Amino acid sequence: MFIAMNRFTVKREQEQAFVEMWKTRDSFLDDVPGFKSFHLLRGPEMEENVIYATHTMWADESDFHNWVKSEAFKKAHQSQRPKPEMFSAPTKLEMFNSV
Repeated sequence: MFIAMNRFTVKREQEQAFVEMWKTRDSFLDDVPGFKSFHLLRGPEMEENVIYATHTMWADESDFHNWVKSEAFKKAHQSQRPKPEMFSAPTKLEMFNSV
C-alpha cells in the first residue's frame, strides 16, 4: 500500500472556499488503476491558519506515479486547482509506503 498526502496551510478567511473547491471537484480517481481511497482531512487550527491534508491511498507507488502521468490527472487539475492566495505557506507533498 502507498499513501500520498498533500499538506496545505490554509488562511482562515479562505477555508470555506478551499473546502468547497474539494467538495465540488471532479477527481477522476475512481477509474484509475490502483486507486483505493481519497480523504480531505482537517487538522490543527492556528491563530490565522488551519492545516488540511489530502490523503490518497494506492495499491502501490507505481499506481500513484502512473496517475500523475495520466489524462485523468490532467483533467482533474485543469478544472479546479487551489489558488495561491488560499495559503500562507507552500503546499508540501508527503509520500509513504507501508512497511
